[in-house]
Amino acid sequence: MKRIIVIAALATVTACSQPAPAPEATAEASADVPAAATVQTVAADGQPSTGTFKVTTADGKVFMEEVKPDGTYVQTQDGKVVQTGTWVQKSPSQYCVTKDAEGAKEECNTEQIDAKGVWTSVDPEGKTATIERVTT
Repeated sequence: MKRIIVIAALATVTACSQPAPAPEATAEASADVPAAATVQTVAADGQPSTGTFKVTTADGKVFMEEVKPDGTYVQTQDGKVVQTGTWVQKSPSQYCVTKDAEGAKEECNTEQIDAKGVWTSVDPEGKTATIERVTT
């Protein structure tokens, strides 16, 4: 009888001293964190892809583009929103956007800084714009 009590006591102590299993990570928890927030990408100028940029098109039109850490962007011209969408910086030389419009497809621009320090962005149609970083 004493042996049964001792064995039962040892079994109880052993069961209680085992660490609880670690909680499993859920897809919901990782889905709450935007991909843009977990990885900081670099633009053609070597700084973060996010910030506010002044864009001057080849025909002289000027607009501002705010590239946000949540993966969205807003373009304004003369203080009015002219375009919104999502962005991804695939490499320092490849910046891609998808406009918030039904049926919109991702469009990627090739970007570079030339020998004079001028940042240019060439769209898929071959049109070149000059980019200036306003804020980081």
